[in-house]
Amino acid sequence: MKKTLDWLYEHWMKGTPFLALYTFILIWLYVRPDNYALFLIWLQCPAYWFHEFEEYVCPGGFLSFFNQGPLGSTRPDKPLTKTGTFWINIPLMYVLLPLAGVLSHYYGTDWGFWTAYYSMLNASAHVVMFFIFGRKYNPGLVASLLVNIPLGIYTVWYFVTSGLISTEVHILSIIIGIIAQASMMVYGFAYLVPRSKKEGYHK
Repeated sequence: MKKTLDWLYEHWMKGTPFLALYTFILIWLYVRPDNYALFLIWLQCPAYWFHEFEEYVCPGGFLSFFNQGPLGSTRPDKPLTKTGTFWINIPLMYVLLPLAGVLSHYYGTDWGFWTAYYSMLNASAHVVMFFIFGRKYNPGLVASLLVNIPLGIYTVWYFVTSGLISTEVHILSIIIGIIAQASMMVYGFAYLVPRSKKEGYHK
């Protein structure tokens, strides 16, 4: 079991381009023609997996950037580790996002609308980091600007102009998106930064 987990910690991100491509093809062929709103909910999945491909594979380097930049560590591999990135990304991006698509299919797109806001908020963090850290590229920035933010904005616009979302669900979706993004930030700045200070590799 340990060997399997160690392998996953090291290689989980390498499947992102294939997963993104195959999922996009499937939902384009079998979801888009019948339910365009549901298609937009599902589209958040391959869009984010493409985002992760840029972060961790090509060009990659998000782990070291985030450690030595926002987290203020002197080490590229701590306090956020490969194990940490696995357990941050898998539950949210590979369980909750697809689950939102499944629930939207069976119970209505209200269940997945929050993914558009989460996509925009998470992507916007890359834009903020660009300006905070010397207007320098950070892995994930290009996908954020070209895919995640435009897709999130378009999804919200489509749902609103098509009358597919109530004010209550709209507000709740914003709150859920904020909570999802905030949970990652709390883990980073409320847990990992104090840890790096305690272990002596904080700048």
